[in-house]
Amino acid sequence: MRALLAGAAAVLLTSIVQPIATPAFAASEVAAVVNRTAITSGDIGRRVAFLKLQRAKGDLNAMARQQMIDETLKRQEVIRVQMSVSTQEVDATFARFASNNKMTVEQLGQMLDRAGVGVDHFKAYIAISMSWPRVVNARYGKGGKMSREEVVQRMLENKQKPVTTEYFLQQVIFVIPASKKNAITGKRKAEAEASRTKFPGCEQSKAFAATMMDVSIRNLGRVLAPELPPEWKPLIEGAKGNTTAPRVTERGVEYLAICKQRQVSDDLAAEIVFRAEDIGKQSETGKDPNDEKYVAELRKKAQIVNP
Repeated sequence: MRALLAGAAAVLLTSIVQPIATPAFAASEVAAVVNRTAITSGDIGRRVAFLKLQRAKGDLNAMARQQMIDETLKRQEVIRVQMSVSTQEVDATFARFASNNKMTVEQLGQMLDRAGVGVDHFKAYIAISMSWPRVVNARYGKGGKMSREEVVQRMLENKQKPVTTEYFLQQVIFVIPASKKNAITGKRKAEAEASRTKFPGCEQSKAFAATMMDVSIRNLGRVLAPELPPEWKPLIEGAKGNTTAPRVTERGVEYLAICKQRQVSDDLAAEIVFRAEDIGKQSETGKDPNDEKYVAELRKKAQIVNP
């Protein structure tokens, strides 16, 4: 899910620094109807503008229409199974995009408006990009669990059992209320950085957190290297000592405490490594067979009208 959203959004945000003239949308007309939900010509126009930012080639109108139909099907299914991300999660992701590109939320919004995409259209795209993988994973399983026979077969093919790093982690969170996000983030980041040199270890972490204001400890337990979230992976791998560098998140300023780490090569580790390899290959092709299968199933059952 993170890879899908980060990839598409990265293209958008590296391209958006060169503003594109806003297309003049005619009065919106119904361009398609999906299970009684209308897709307007304005929706199509905004998606065409988005595709232009992504440097897409080909018949952009046809691509935009197809994407909007598929996203409408996905949105309907997300609502049906009640697995939508929250408005707060979408807003936090939008804000991170702005921050990562050295812009305020307002500046990013202005750029999107000038490009003809619009904030609402981009946030709707973010919401589906974040929600849909949850639905697919709930339906098919995240990465698909491998049987012991499959794991053994892969080890025979590789002629060795894979080795990976096992971490036991805690999350140290310097909480920032949403209402004070802009006012105290810098101060909290400095406090988090200063606390790292005094961190006493995981066994005393809760007592340590109690000496500071609005600091909480979350025990993450055992995490294998292939399971590390992409935003934490480089920080953990580059950590010096038993804590990572801090990063700003929707909760506040956080860093990870590395309680223990060691090399492991048990069957569970082998399965996770193999699954990570498979997901990596899938990311390279940009296609998730389960995603495509699910959407094809929804299209087959749907009533889609193209006037």
